[in-house]
Amino acid sequence: MKIYSTRHGQTDYNKNELILGTTDIPLNETGLAQAEALAEAVEKLGDIDVIISSPMLRSLTTARVSAEKCGLEIITDKRLREWDYGDFEEKSRFTEGFSESKREFAVRMRGGGESLLQLSHRVYSFLDEIIEKYKDKNVLVVSHGGICRVIETYFHDMTADEYSNWFMGNCELLKYEI
Repeated sequence: MKIYSTRHGQTDYNKNELILGTTDIPLNETGLAQAEALAEAVEKLGDIDVIISSPMLRSLTTARVSAEKCGLEIITDKRLREWDYGDFEEKSRFTEGFSESKREFAVRMRGGGESLLQLSHRVYSFLDEIIEKYKDKNVLVVSHGGICRVIETYFHDMTADEYSNWFMGNCELLKYEI
């Protein structure tokens, strides 16, 4: 089994270095072009059996392009929605306290957001389930930067510094073999 993980195409928030979690916005023109390039790469792989996406618009749009190119359906899973960043939502990525908050695994993001522990629980349970359910298939997971970071920790140990500095580009494609 292979699990391919990708982050949605670019949005205007990404372009402007704004924190984007639960705000449901579309891809911009660059993001649509990235989704097309991703779909070409996925088609070229030729081994994707299942596409599972976050239900958020930016991920669904990205997934839809690959699904159409490969003749596959999209399964959505709410566990793949982006991290709830609480009061940090829609602020600059460089807002005081944001990078420190990403390192506090058992503390919720201020303003009612999720803790890293809560986020990891939902992503790990998703991965445990798809590994069992699709053990004879290859799965493309289309999600968000925060989710991709947690997926990376499922397969590779990271220190707190490595975790908080790990970044996945829009429509970058990573492969994990089970």
